[in-house]
Amino acid sequence: MASKDSVEKITYKLLEPILQENGFECVDVEYIKEANQWYLRVYLDKPEGITVNDCELVSRALEKKLDVKDPIKDPYILEVSSPGLDRPLKKDKDFERHLGDMVELKLYKAIDKNKEFSGELIAYDDETVTIDIEGNAQAFPRKDIAIIRLAIIF
Repeated sequence: MASKDSVEKITYKLLEPILQENGFECVDVEYIKEANQWYLRVYLDKPEGITVNDCELVSRALEKKLDVKDPIKDPYILEVSSPGLDRPLKKDKDFERHLGDMVELKLYKAIDKNKEFSGELIAYDDETVTIDIEGNAQAFPRKDIAIIRLAIIF
């Protein structure tokens, strides 16, 4: 069987023409095993938001390409969806798009006994992500961040 990384890379390549043709963006692809079941998850976005019909269109087109290429030997479930309101930020364009938005981040290791922080995303570069926490800018090394996602504020 192909490795997790190679399945994700192959899926990105197969997605490219489908995305370009329809004006979608691939936010993420993950190939993961949960409770003895493999899942290939594709997260899409577009400026006006993703619809169920968009997900169906991409799912059907991608499924055909995956059947021809056949990079996955184990049984798996293909899921195509939007990244959701609390979408993780992974790529530089995600950070750029959400400068000024509230984010929550979790660290691998605690700083002063705290692994979770929230604040306004004010800067990023290749090495760090900086958020404003109640008027104080705090930079976190990207390598230390387990996940950073948009905060849901009600």
